[in-house]
Amino acid sequence: MQGEKHNTITADLLLLLVALIWGFGFVAQRAGMEHIGPYAFNGIRFLLGGLCLLPLVLRTRRSLPNSTRQVPLLYAGGMAGLVLFAGATLQQVGIQYTTAGKAGFITGLYVVIVPLIGIFFRQVTGMGTWIGAMLAVVGMYLLSVRGTMAIDPGDLLVLIGAIFWAIHVLLLSYLSPRTIPVRLAMVQFFVCGLLSLVIAFCIENITLSAIREAAIPILYGGIASVGAGYTLQVVVQRRAHPAHAAILLSLESAFAALGGWWLLNEHLSIRGITGCALMLAGMLISQLWPKSTATSDITTKEIV
Repeated sequence: MQGEKHNTITADLLLLLVALIWGFGFVAQRAGMEHIGPYAFNGIRFLLGGLCLLPLVLRTRRSLPNSTRQVPLLYAGGMAGLVLFAGATLQQVGIQYTTAGKAGFITGLYVVIVPLIGIFFRQVTGMGTWIGAMLAVVGMYLLSVRGTMAIDPGDLLVLIGAIFWAIHVLLLSYLSPRTIPVRLAMVQFFVCGLLSLVIAFCIENITLSAIREAAIPILYGGIASVGAGYTLQVVVQRRAHPAHAAILLSLESAFAALGGWWLLNEHLSIRGITGCALMLAGMLISQLWPKSTATSDITTKEIV
């Protein structure tokens, strides 16, 4: 009993660390934009993240059990990489025009969006999802909509990106059992990184001096947020309590706001703080409200 309690506490602390890493990742993304374009930043960091997973990939088995219906790795990784590219691009471009804290909270809405999209695939959507969605919408209004009823452009881009993050989670929920998950993650990171770099070379001015200036945010975004964050999540969540995981991983958005305040001197008004609180409450209610057995339980980010 004592050993089981110790394992639970250890898992919870590691999940809290994952939320911290991902939350401060928004700070790194915001800081990196001072020196380098969004496509170059994403290209380098996702390639770094893919390389970080290479040692883990080499230690995994090469095939699934014969009874499992497999999807070719390059096909699965290509599809997931395209959706990841869309979500990451919208987020990275949008974060230039908003704060790290707001981007973190708005991106976190994917937790509510996932079951709403699931309606179109005949998945049951419980009362908790609808309550969570309503709270999130009100929170989004308070956080992002100005008196003229116009949403800030950066917030809108990040919100559209959150829809792609939700699509990405649903896609991975289908592909992961039919591939080796770590291999799928590595391929999708490489696809996203290469697509981003191709566009960066076409429309952005990339210089070695700019890359050196943005080295710390890039290394954090690639090695810590993508590589370490994903690996920790995969390892730890296998033995973590689902409710604990939902709560702890939702704190990613709170850490993004904390990091923006601490490192980037970003501040929120009382209205904005209220909006963040409502959005966080909506995310948690959507995850923790008792679910029907027919409803898929999405508590993982699956992307970094």
